[in-house]
Parts: sequence; C-alpha cells; structure tokens
Amino acid sequence: MEFRTFKKQWGAEFISSDVVRFRVWAEGQKDLTLRLSDNDIPMMATGNGWFQVDVPGLAHGVEYQYVLQDGMAIPDPASRAQKGDVNGPSLAIDPGRYLHANRGWKGRAWEETVVYELHIGTFTPEGTFSAAIAKLPYLAELGITQLEVMPVSQFGGARGWGYDGVLLYAPHSAYGTPEDFHAFIDAAHGLGIAVVLDIVLNHFGPEGNYLPLLSPAFFDEERTTPWGSGIAYEKPAVRSYITDVPLYWLTEYHLDGLRFDAIDQIKDPSPKHILVEIAERIRETLPDRHIHLTTEDSRNVIFLHPRDERGDAPLFTAEWNDDFHNAAHAFATGESHAYYQDFALEPEKKFARALTEGFVYQGEVSPQTGEPRGVACLAQPPQFFVDFIQNHDQTGNRAQGERLITLAGPDKTRVLLAALLLSPHIPLLFMGEEYGETHPFLFFTDFHGDLAKAVREGRAKEFTGHAGHDESVPDPNDVHTFVRSRIDWNKIATDDGKTWLRLTRNLLTLRHRHIVPLLRQGARAEGQVLQTSSGMVAVRWRFPGGTLSLALNIGKEAVDKPALAGKPLFAWPEPSGHLPPNSIVVHFADGEASI
Repeated sequence: MEFRTFKKQWGAEFISSDVVRFRVWAEGQKDLTLRLSDNDIPMMATGNGWFQVDVPGLAHGVEYQYVLQDGMAIPDPASRAQKGDVNGPSLAIDPGRYLHANRGWKGRAWEETVVYELHIGTFTPEGTFSAAIAKLPYLAELGITQLEVMPVSQFGGARGWGYDGVLLYAPHSAYGTPEDFHAFIDAAHGLGIAVVLDIVLNHFGPEGNYLPLLSPAFFDEERTTPWGSGIAYEKPAVRSYITDVPLYWLTEYHLDGLRFDAIDQIKDPSPKHILVEIAERIRETLPDRHIHLTTEDSRNVIFLHPRDERGDAPLFTAEWNDDFHNAAHAFATGESHAYYQDFALEPEKKFARALTEGFVYQGEVSPQTGEPRGVACLAQPPQFFVDFIQNHDQTGNRAQGERLITLAGPDKTRVLLAALLLSPHIPLLFMGEEYGETHPFLFFTDFHGDLAKAVREGRAKEFTGHAGHDESVPDPNDVHTFVRSRIDWNKIATDDGKTWLRLTRNLLTLRHRHIVPLLRQGARAEGQVLQTSSGMVAVRWRFPGGTLSLALNIGKEAVDKPALAGKPLFAWPEPSGHLPPNSIVVHFADGEASI
C-alpha cells in the first residue's frame, strides 16, 4: 500500500530534496520576512494576502521564523515542529524521513473497537511518546484495540490537556519529536492497536496564537466560543488551514481516525458545512483504510452520521455519548448539581434508556437549561454511540478531579464497568480505569504572569454550583497539580490492581468473543427496557443473530432476578436466583433461542 506524506497549503514544504517553499496567509501585514538563523529573506506577496518564498540549499530541521513589519519574530502557524516552546523558532521537517515498519496496516473494523483514552503527559512518569511505547504490549494483551490520544498539537507551556493548541500541525515538543510520534503509532500498529487523535478545530489557545497579528480576518468577532473568538471558516485561506489539519494527521502520521472536539462550537455559514467537507475529503482521499471519525456534540444530534444501505458511515462514524456517562454517574452517586440535574429524577430509567437507545435526551426539555435537547436516535445502530463511565472531561472538570471509583466506591464502579464493556455500544476506558486507578485527573496548565492568574481565578469561579466547590480548587499552574494526575503503574502489582485487571481482561475477552460478532453483521438492534426499580435496571438488545440481556443492581437491597433469555455470559458475583446489592448478570441467547 502506498504510504503518503501530505502537502499542506500553509507552512514550510520540501518541494525537492533541498528546496523548501514557505507560504503563509498574512493579510494583516504589508511586508513579511522569512528569518533563517541570522539570514532574513523578503517574502513575495502573491495576492489575496498570501506571502511565499522558495529557498534552496536547506536541510531537514532548519530553524525559521516569520518577521512582521514591526520587527516581531513569530513561529509558523502551520509549523510541523517547534525547536522548543510555542513562541520560539519552527523547524522545517522533511516528512518522508520516517519509514513505518507496518506500512501495510489498514486499521481495524469499527465494531472491534475498545477505546483507551490517554494523555501522553501523565500516562507515564516521563510523559513522552517514547516512554508510552513500552506500555503498548500491556494494552494489547488486555484487549484494547484503539488508543485515543488527547490532543498533541503544540500549546503554550510544557504541561496541559492539549485543548488550547495553537500550532495545529506540530506535535507538542515536550512529548517528543515528530519521529517519536511516528514511532509510537507504528509500534501500536505492530501490536494490532489502532490510534486515533483528538483534535480541536473550534478555537485557538491563549498563548502562542499569532494568527491575529498575521491575519485578523482569520477570526470573526461576531462569533464566539466559550474559549475565545470564533473562526471565520467561510474564508478560503482559513478553510484551507482548517480542512488540511485532519487530512494531514491521518495521512502523514498514518493515524486510524480522529475525535473532533466540541463540534457544536464550530459555526460555519457556508453552503456546505466545513465538517461535511472535511469528512468527504477524508473518505475520498483514504478509501482503502479503516478511518474512524467520532464527534463530541452536546446537542445530541445525528445529521453528520448518516448510514448507507450497507450500514457504513459515509461521513462521521460515531458520537461520544455524554448522556450515558451522566446517567450512569447520577445513578451511582446521586449527584444532582450542574448538568447532573438533567439525570437526577428517576435515574434508573434514564440509565436504562441510555443503554437501550443511546441518547437520554431526544427532544425533551433539559431541567438545567429549560430548553429542548437532542433528536430521536432509534434509527442509529448501537455502535454509533461511544460510551464511558469516566473520561478526561468528566473527571478533570471536577474541582478535585475525582474518579468514579472514589465517588461511588469500587463495588458500584465494578458493576458499571461490566455494563459498559458488555453492552453493544462502543466502550471507552480512561487510562488507569482498567486496574482501578484512584489518582485524580486534575485540570493543569503551564501559564505564567497575568494569564496564569486569570486561569487560576477563572477555574475557582467555575465551580460555583458544582460538587466540591466549597473546597479549595487546585492551582492549575502548580506543577504538583500535574504530578498528582499521573497514573500509578505500581498499583498493577497490588492485589487490588490484579483483581481489577483480571476482571477487565475477562470482560474484554467476552466482548470480543460474543458481542463483536453481533455487531459485525451490520444489523441494527432492537433495545428494550425490561424492568427498572430503585437501584435496579434490566434491559435487552435483539439482533438477527441473537439476544443480549443485562440486569444489574446497585441498590441497597437484594431484588429478584428478572427472567433473561439464554444462558449466563457473565455474573458478578456468582449467579443466583436474585440480584444482591452491587451485582450484575449478562445473558446471551444465540439464534432461535433468543426469540
């Protein structure tokens, strides 16, 4: 299979072995200069705000900056790599230098997916791409089939979640070089693990964003997001920058997919929405690989996720299902602050609906906002929904960063983990969840001066009305906040860690053996709520090839076990005629036995 690099419309591109073309849109500048070490070269205005210059005799890794008409030197907004931080020189990268060992890798079918979300900086003590490679065999043996890497585009400072990226084409230099990220992806492929990247196309971060100086028209002050000015997606130069980003990562790094962050904040007045254009370009450009595109969208909508007559997704593959998490969380903890108030009333019924239908809110009025939210989603197959009982957002956006195991206790968490991994939806685990990690995952940054003060104070104010708001909120800029968020690999060797790992491994083995074949048939499932009561839920999914049924009880009292079709597939604890507190049983009936 051909292995391609990607020719960006912005930035530095090797157009031959030693000639680099530098191209940037700077409609806000009358003159622009390219700085190569101590050599300044005037750039040519080529029309419509574009500046360009071809420079011979350059080697891979040469440092460069753009110099504005006032003398200020800035990095390339389309930099492939930085020498150091986001404010310093960019590096001209020859993308053909890294040769993947697994060049024939075409990915894995979506129905096989078990997602493992990780943050490179806190996944290992070293916090680098290279250090993460050593953990990949462990994840492959566990049954993980897809890594979802939190954003790695260069952001301000060394530490951060990555959602404030400003150089969207450059791997964050604190994590390693482009070659290191290539090696991480290549090693995962060699173990049968797909890799997807979380990308942010809805805003730019507060430090290191020089686009307003180059081209103020890149942003539309009349359209705002919760994190800053909206992007003027309808302008050709802006559109080329944004639409190239996803294809660049997929093509040049041979990634297997992307997760698009907060797409409800991508407001585009163009006749064809930019997200549709992005998906169409990806499908047209990479038709011979399994490419999975997931979205995060608080609106609970499905217009970007049509299915064709074969059940394939011609645009986006699946949607992060926050409703599943929120329903499970309210069910297990009883919390009703902020957005959990939408799930506090009859939480058993809401969790049962999340299991059987996907979205809990399908047009109903949200108690939190007073507005209707969501659309009917029964036509979507179960693998349209990416479910989780914790992730970076729902953990890290708590004041104290507590994981579910801390809030609900290990017994309830164990039951919900089993429900997650044995439902026909696509499951996502957050790093460390598989062995019962109890370390928090906090919000951390590496800003300084006035920006650090603004982030610290804004973070504290954010938690009014949230659980834990009466406690002091950790300073995001304190390095200890970052250190506390690292997962504890030593716990795996403890008796408790071993018990959790055995459970997770067993559940994933059962999933791959019994659940995935149902999804491979491409058929839709008929979900049905069988029964709910205080702390108890019983549901089933009927496929052409069989019926999957699940009953769980996280209440304080034992309840009678409902009649479930087929034979027990899994039970915790040992199966009996009733469901004691913190128990679950899953049945599977094959073929005609399921009717």
